[in-house]
Amino acid sequence: MVGLGVGLMAGPSAYAFESFEFRAPGADAALLADLRSASLLVAAQSEKVSDPQDLFAAALAEYGRLVGALYAAGHYSPVVRVLVDGREAAGIPPLDAPKTIRQIIVEVQPGPAFAFSRARVAPLTPDTALPDGFVVGGVARSGLIKDAVAAGVDGWREAGHAKAAPGAQSLTADHRNATLSAEVALTPGPRLRFGPLTVTGQQRMREARVRAIAGLPEGEAFSPRDLARSAERLRRTGVFRSVTLTEDENITRPDLLGITATVVEDKRRRYSFGAELATLDGLSVTGSWLHRNLLGGAERLEIKGNVANIGAQESGEDYALGLTLSRPATFTADTTLGFHVEVAHLDEADYLADVAGIGMTLSHFFTDTLTGTAGLEYSISGVDDLTGDYTYRNLSLPLGAIWDTRDVKLDAHKGIFVEAEVMPFQGFGTTDSGVRMKLDARAYRSFGSERPVVFAGRVQAGAVLGSSLLGTPRDYLFYSGGGGTVRGQPYQSLGVNVLRADFKIGGTAFLGASAEVRAKVTDKIGIVGFVDAGHVGALDFFDDLGGFHAGAGLGVRYDTGFGPIRVDLAGPVAGDTGKGVQLYVGIGQSF
Repeated sequence: MVGLGVGLMAGPSAYAFESFEFRAPGADAALLADLRSASLLVAAQSEKVSDPQDLFAAALAEYGRLVGALYAAGHYSPVVRVLVDGREAAGIPPLDAPKTIRQIIVEVQPGPAFAFSRARVAPLTPDTALPDGFVVGGVARSGLIKDAVAAGVDGWREAGHAKAAPGAQSLTADHRNATLSAEVALTPGPRLRFGPLTVTGQQRMREARVRAIAGLPEGEAFSPRDLARSAERLRRTGVFRSVTLTEDENITRPDLLGITATVVEDKRRRYSFGAELATLDGLSVTGSWLHRNLLGGAERLEIKGNVANIGAQESGEDYALGLTLSRPATFTADTTLGFHVEVAHLDEADYLADVAGIGMTLSHFFTDTLTGTAGLEYSISGVDDLTGDYTYRNLSLPLGAIWDTRDVKLDAHKGIFVEAEVMPFQGFGTTDSGVRMKLDARAYRSFGSERPVVFAGRVQAGAVLGSSLLGTPRDYLFYSGGGGTVRGQPYQSLGVNVLRADFKIGGTAFLGASAEVRAKVTDKIGIVGFVDAGHVGALDFFDDLGGFHAGAGLGVRYDTGFGPIRVDLAGPVAGDTGKGVQLYVGIGQSF
């Protein structure tokens, strides 16, 4: 072991008191860091606390804080001293608290790290795994004992024994041999089944719908996972500000455990507004109105509109208005049924289009991270371009899945996001039939804890199979360029040239890739370096009619608490679709 000590000296104008020392001879660097993190006096000195009463209270509480940190590290024979102007803080009567404090010294003698001479939690279920280190000869950290007991209780609860709890325990420290004997008995209790669900706190929400959405499997074996999943279903509706599911204290004969759902409803309506700005692409604004509980059964009605490319240099303004009505717990507790209607006007660089669509969607939550969707949609669009006027009509069957393990949706530090869709479509009239496929895969990994550096990567792909280029609805084709694909290149600037040099159309194949390095400069401000690339093919991924371009740049992020404000500067580094530097402003990371 290495003796380490830290001393800080300063005048009263700079610090809360004139002299503060924190010593821990015999502690290694990791233990010293744990002790300083647990110390109230270190925190008081850092925060420049000056009131003598507050300092004295912190000194009295210092013993328990440091002993707890030492026990957590396996040191059960420590000596802790806290000297306030030379007097042991614990020996100063509370009524004789010092009026001024000039010097505080904290000295910790950790003593040896104890090892387990006995490590036993029993009985256990066959599937229970105790934490690593809870073995004879391992360092006897107090947290390991708590974790082992919690693992044992959780194992019994997973097996249906909801009332499992710790029983008799024997913890004996042998200071002469620096060992700790830890033995805890568990009382599993009877195997129980879910009893009736009692609902309290609802006001506008119908009780029957609360039960249906929760989907608690009444009469089946108790499971903490099923209980947590029922609570998550209720939270997912967005109707409730808070949801708590609690188990009854008593068992209903013969083996039923009642559950009480306590809910607090949120405001019924919500308004939202968003904006994003790019130099060449112009300003895009979105707004929505949401009713969370339209008919008292958690039905969600949302009206959403947006105007895009305001002031864009390469195209006109796009308009869209949509209405969506969805109902959770339809067919199953994890299935949501939705209906939607949308109309849009697209004024792109190479065509004008008026689009309308109507459809229905079923979304099923298989797990917390996996969602599947299936829908049926009919759409019609009128397109005007240099080659003439077209009317596209088709019936489509979109099938999709989302796998999302990100820690934070708007600012992920770790995890994976994958969204895939396969959409067969049947064309009518001059519209061809085929299949449209899309993939969006993202991965995140961070290094460091205090101000982590995050590496983020994204791959996008799309293809239309079975239909001709001009026979495919224009909004099914793929372009590249702009904030969603390749920053530094103008919006939808990369397509394929057909018939004549000045006529561009989207392609039936698309590949895109993005990479970012995100680093924090302060707790609120971060910087980002990024590179994006995209390829569009006319008939397949690498035909001669396709093209490639890329962009790169730097960005700044400001953490608002609910998501970072994003400012990016980017320019082209490959291809001939753009020139100059472009500015992008929005909320949330680019992906």
